[in-house]
Amino acid sequence: MDLTPLWVLLPLVTVAWGQYGDYGYPYQQYHDYSDDGWVNLNRQGFSYQCPHGQVVVAVRSIFNKKEGSDRQWNYACMPTPQNLGEPTECWWEEINRAGMEWYQTCSNNGLVAGFQSRYFESVLDREWQFYCCRYSKRCPYSCWLTTEYPGHYGEEMDMISYNYDYYMRGATTTFSAVERDRQWKFIMCRMTDYDCEFANV
Repeated sequence: MDLTPLWVLLPLVTVAWGQYGDYGYPYQQYHDYSDDGWVNLNRQGFSYQCPHGQVVVAVRSIFNKKEGSDRQWNYACMPTPQNLGEPTECWWEEINRAGMEWYQTCSNNGLVAGFQSRYFESVLDREWQFYCCRYSKRCPYSCWLTTEYPGHYGEEMDMISYNYDYYMRGATTTFSAVERDRQWKFIMCRMTDYDCEFANV
């Protein structure tokens, strides 16, 4: 399945979001995918961070069984709306170990603004960390899980958040010991327009 049209249309979608979003998103300025802009080679570690004041809105990946049953990854970021303000602090979350299923959200009500990963030949899998940023004392609500990405182990993965007022807060993953691949469900949440007193929702 050729997904090239999807990547060509992404800028148009972002401009539409910017024009019609309730919060005046500056979505015309986003960190775009490039045609071959993978952040890693197979079996190599990587560290990816969105530019300051931006969060991850899209994840793309391809699987290669011959190259250690590993994936190459690419991400797209967009600025947060003005009413959310600037990030007040950013940090790397705890490591999620290779070869295991896991569930993690950014602590301290943070939003995902990057990923870090290391490959382990012994288990043909990766460990993962989220780079998270907190925006003042805003709290998440109305959270939900996306469908599984990819739909089946070994397939290409393309997750784009089309909900302009939802933000990625984390993920849950399953790992297949047979396929040596991982399926992801991303945790998406809205954020309050006001400060709240809960340190970790």
